[in-house]
Amino acid sequence: MTALGKLVRTTAFKLSAAYLVIFTVFAFLLLGYVAWNARRLIADQVAGAVQAEVQGLAEQYGAGGVRRLIGTIEARSRQPGSSLYLLTSARGERIAGNVERLPADLLSQPGLRETMYSLNDEPDSRPRLALVQVFDLPGGLSLLVGRDMSEAEALRGVIRRAFGGALALVVVLALIGGWFVTSRVLGRIDAMTATTRQIMEGDLAGRLTVTGSHDELDRLAANLNAMLDRIELLMAGLKEVSDNIAHDLKTPLTRLRNGAEQALRGSDDPGQYRHALEGTIEEADNLIRVFNALLMIARAEAGSAREGMVDFDAAEVARDVAELYEPLAEEAGVPLTVNVPQGMPMHGSRELVGQALANLVDNAIKYARVTQAAGESAHAPHGAGVTIAATPRDGALEIVVADRGPGIPEADRGRVLDRFVRLETARSRPGFGLGLSLAAAVARLHGGELRLEDNAPGLRAVLTLPVRPSSPKVPPQRPARA
Repeated sequence: MTALGKLVRTTAFKLSAAYLVIFTVFAFLLLGYVAWNARRLIADQVAGAVQAEVQGLAEQYGAGGVRRLIGTIEARSRQPGSSLYLLTSARGERIAGNVERLPADLLSQPGLRETMYSLNDEPDSRPRLALVQVFDLPGGLSLLVGRDMSEAEALRGVIRRAFGGALALVVVLALIGGWFVTSRVLGRIDAMTATTRQIMEGDLAGRLTVTGSHDELDRLAANLNAMLDRIELLMAGLKEVSDNIAHDLKTPLTRLRNGAEQALRGSDDPGQYRHALEGTIEEADNLIRVFNALLMIARAEAGSAREGMVDFDAAEVARDVAELYEPLAEEAGVPLTVNVPQGMPMHGSRELVGQALANLVDNAIKYARVTQAAGESAHAPHGAGVTIAATPRDGALEIVVADRGPGIPEADRGRVLDRFVRLETARSRPGFGLGLSLAAAVARLHGGELRLEDNAPGLRAVLTLPVRPSSPKVPPQRPARA
């Protein structure tokens, strides 16, 4: 396709052409109105001059009769100017004036009208246009008074030429402006198209150019760039998750295979087979829990769980989770305190909120137990152990799970919300690094957030959930890790 054909097919060119037609029509009407008014003004001025001449001659006729009228006409006819006079007898013979030839029936038609005339009887004398008025006088006399319209006609010609030139100039300037605007818009669209092709070829780092003009193309480019940032982040997260799954699940799968292989190579003792099968089942359960957690995170981040949201009491969910983990806390020697007021209604996914809270409590007990094992008494002073608290705050519910464990360094608090991220201090503890990631995904699903704060010592996990879910929050962008 040629450059001109490509230009003609664009929406910008079509809009420019439509604006050109509309603007030309309006310009034609406007200039036509100005020309019509100018012509009418000229005609009114000529008619006014004729009426003034008629009034003057009428006064001369009233003061001195026909003789004085003839003298006045003769005197005025000799003066230079565009005034026309003709006095004729009843037989149509010229008595006085400066007009020689007129249409034959003109003097028999009283009134104001345009006509052609000649100043002399020469055959090659060019006829001229005049505005005249005819009067009948006593005794069969006829009086013609008029004004030559040659200058007025020349002025009309100037107006017509100016009208045509202005209209042509408007069309030319509109075409040039339309071409400039269209080529400018087409250039930006071509740049966007080139960038999108670059992205489609696999370069997710490509971004559309934002010129800073804040027009609709800039707003479109900014929104598309934000979308591309989100896609790049998701793709980086997908790659990271794939790498982490391959790395973190390799060990349990290897143990699973080695256990089965060792059982096959061992003796025929049923006890050893049973022990191998129990180990296999335990490893399989761990893998199932990992994949269930991944599926729940995927559901939460995709927003598919929003369809099953209902009204429920968050306080009841918190107490149920506390009751579920109370035996585990007692076994670990970690005091578990619940400070949740009655009646905290909200709208959301009861299952996911309960799972997120359970993950936070499980983590808190697990790492509080590390501190207990390090030398603290099970009957620790006030404030030790794990605390579950909930508070309504500004249209949202703030659920806090606090422990007195080793805590998380401030620099790592954002990183641990990613999938399969485990700090070096947690490598010896059971788990796959999905608990906090799931809790953060549930918070985003409900339009809330998960914050990790210092409990001095320990960790405060603050789960903020709006009473009515809003749009899911986009997580802050972080560069992908190798």
